[in-house]
Amino acid sequence: MTSRTRLDRVRASLGIAQLALQQIEDDLNADDVDARELAAILRELQEDIDVPGGLFPALAQLVSTAARRAEQLEPDRDGDASCPLHEAATLITDNAGMRLIWAARALHQQGDI
Repeated sequence: MTSRTRLDRVRASLGIAQLALQQIEDDLNADDVDARELAAILRELQEDIDVPGGLFPALAQLVSTAARRAEQLEPDRDGDASCPLHEAATLITDNAGMRLIWAARALHQQGDI
């Protein structure tokens, strides 16, 4: 029963996260968003001061945590589950995160409003 409760909490948390992301998407679609503000929003996603490291590093940390747990659960420790998770975490940080920074720089060098 504990795992069902845990899964319910995960689903509820994901629902909250989806609502928050929808709000950000709505803000991005606002007619009055200019390049400077868009750059600032992109930087927030990567460097938010309230979430250490920002959204993408937090997502990478979550996936890394799943990878470490998968390592413990893999019956033959061959990495079939954990390696793709570790790679996904790296891609989130190195690829997605850096591309956000590059886009923000291209839109506005300072990025602060």
